[in-house]
Amino acid sequence: MKIQWSLIAGLVFALLTALFAVINVNPVEVNFYFNVISLPLILLIIGCTLIGGIIVGSYGIYRQYKLQKEIKRLSNELNHVMKETGYSQSPIHATTTHEDLKEEPSLVNPTE
Repeated sequence: MKIQWSLIAGLVFALLTALFAVINVNPVEVNFYFNVISLPLILLIIGCTLIGGIIVGSYGIYRQYKLQKEIKRLSNELNHVMKETGYSQSPIHATTTHEDLKEEPSLVNPTE
């Protein structure tokens, strides 16, 4: 559901940006310190929005990679600790309900 809301918010933002850009078609000068260029404001707005999207997307990909790496490290550490201690936990299946967890406290807190 979160992905759907993100998609809807992105589409609304894109629509608002496009409407704003279409209204502002006047040429503007952009100074790059070494060169000054004149281009329509619509291209500047869309270009800046695209660059912002690329930056945010790149950060999201980096964060996802970092989290996956952390999950893998913690999973390996957990497996190592389970082998060292001889601990084996019965898996909690998707059919386990909240009432099952109340009845079996070891499923909630394996240290008990």
